[in-house]
Amino acid sequence: MPTTPPGRLLGSGRRADVYEIDEGWVLRREREGGGDAAAEGAVMEHVRAFGYPVPRVRPTGSRTDLVMERLSGPTMLQACLAGTLDVTEAGSILARLLRDLHALPALRSADQAVRVLHLDLHPENVMLTPEGPRVIDWSDTEEGDPGLDWAASAVILAQAAVSGDALAAPARAMLAALLADPSPLTRPALTEALRRRAASPTMTRGEVELLDTAEELILSVGQTG
Repeated sequence: MPTTPPGRLLGSGRRADVYEIDEGWVLRREREGGGDAAAEGAVMEHVRAFGYPVPRVRPTGSRTDLVMERLSGPTMLQACLAGTLDVTEAGSILARLLRDLHALPALRSADQAVRVLHLDLHPENVMLTPEGPRVIDWSDTEEGDPGLDWAASAVILAQAAVSGDALAAPARAMLAALLADPSPLTRPALTEALRRRAASPTMTRGEVELLDTAEELILSVGQTG
């Protein structure tokens, strides 16, 4: 069973809450009893061992609780909204982070075509620390085709780009920068990413209804095999 939260609430996402432990560490707790913190932490430690920019983690013995290094700095989205990070540069950083991740060997599979996938890499899951970008929230991670990771990020950005709200224009620019160069993104990978996004329990009906338009935007902006 999860323990009582150790400190004040620092933030909440669609599925989890983050609590303060002390100046160096925070606890991220999945709501509704979901997640696999041990597996997530193992992946984070694996990619960190190869120099990939993720927070340090500590084991907790809990499926819902992940203790990780406390980071300072804004998220990529916050920096873009504050005008301290150009949205095109943000898209390019996302592309670099995906390429760097997929250059690493998988944790479990010996298949050279299989790589660690984040599957939720977007501007709210990148923190801009004084030491550089750090990728957070690995709760969706699995191993597979890198094209699916690119497709997942593209779908998230495209969905925001066709939403019609204040984030639409920045998201469209980020999407264009993300897909500016050839990538492993394929039509089958895009179809699978769209299917997963539509099936996500965190999606509202309105957000799901945007996915067809989001797909059209991705196909018009990027190159898919």
